[in-house]
Amino acid sequence: MISITPSHIIEYLYCPRFIYFQYVLGIPQHEEKNYKAMKGRELHKLKLSENINYLRKKIGVNEKRFDVYLSFNNLRGIVDEILFLNDNTAAPLDYKYAVYKDKVFNTYKTQLHCYAYLIENNFNIKVGKGFIVYIRSKNKLVTVPIREKDSDKIKVFVNDIIQIIDKGNFPKATKYKSRCLTCTFRNLCAG
Repeated sequence: MISITPSHIIEYLYCPRFIYFQYVLGIPQHEEKNYKAMKGRELHKLKLSENINYLRKKIGVNEKRFDVYLSFNNLRGIVDEILFLNDNTAAPLDYKYAVYKDKVFNTYKTQLHCYAYLIENNFNIKVGKGFIVYIRSKNKLVTVPIREKDSDKIKVFVNDIIQIIDKGNFPKATKYKSRCLTCTFRNLCAG
């Protein structure tokens, strides 16, 4: 069975050929060289240990779980925190080593949508919103709405990725050609 993560979906949305190069041809991207990714992982571990007993009462949290591994229908991921709220819903919370600039990036939203899908299907509970903590903006908490259509999109993306990997088809490149300038695979792709 092919196992898809939120990172796969984010890569697919950036350019479907990422999936082809990495998972069909087996060419690594070498993310370990990315400073922000490594720093984010370090701070993630620190935040989890610092906030172990802290419940965000202002947003209605009555219980939370840390670093939760979830899987459902080919999608898997580790949610930084699952918040169980007073209104009998749940919400994913994700820490980002980033500065908040009055906009939530689509990659962050997609990751929350994946986690919401996983939470709903593992806990049989409604998820109507998610949260992002921007570490480099004094731990600013930002709310992101989650709608049913977001889960539907996640299912489509998972299926599309499985088709690329299963069939080995070379997908169309991104329509945003500026992304090609810094792409790890630009010399192979000619997209």
